[in-house]
Amino acid sequence: MSVRRRALDGAPRHVVLGGEALDYRLIRARRRTIGMEVDLSGLTVRAPRWVTLAEIEGALRERAMWIGKALAEWRARRRDVMPREWKSGAPILYRGRELSLAIFPGRREAIAPDLFHLTVRHPRAHDEAEVAEGVGRWLKDEAWHLIAPRVAFHAQRITSATPAMRLSNARSEWGSCNARGEIRLNWRLVQLPPALADYVVAHEVAHLVELNHSPRFWAAVEHLLPGHTTLKRELENWTALLAA
Repeated sequence: MSVRRRALDGAPRHVVLGGEALDYRLIRARRRTIGMEVDLSGLTVRAPRWVTLAEIEGALRERAMWIGKALAEWRARRRDVMPREWKSGAPILYRGRELSLAIFPGRREAIAPDLFHLTVRHPRAHDEAEVAEGVGRWLKDEAWHLIAPRVAFHAQRITSATPAMRLSNARSEWGSCNARGEIRLNWRLVQLPPALADYVVAHEVAHLVELNHSPRFWAAVEHLLPGHTTLKRELENWTALLAA
């Protein structure tokens, strides 16, 4: 009997590319070709059930240059979404725009954005940890005040119920909705362009009437946000924020 090396669906594996070990996730799927995608979680490979691991690893080696470049781009995005140093001049994302931190001493903590800067006044402006904590609180407050009205707006268009909303710190999803009609939305939505944040809100609100991803669900999303498919695709370019 011939031996064909296989792996469990979704199992983590590794392969040596260019002398370095690379971890990847393998998913067996109904398809005819081997597909690869790179995101903040790393490399995912989708392959037909009949393809051997040797063939998969051969395909990975053939695309080693592309894989290396894609992984490097995602690492760079992940580094840039939040400041590496909480000092004046460091970049920070707010509503899809890269602002420059401007930090000054002040009697009270006060934070305000303009076109180019996020101005931070803080009693301990020299303490990076204190500044980071203060900006983090401010971003969460901004998320609540900007997102909650959009939840109410979309909800009243498709249901008489007023959903309970909470902010989350999830590292793997922008939002969720449970069977009790409770919506959780990631505070990092405040760092997305407003149109993309609104798509996430509309997506979760649509789950109030269709707790699935059926055609009726997507019709509900389209009703709330016509042309949502473009936003859905664009959102994929921002998933590095979740790990920041």
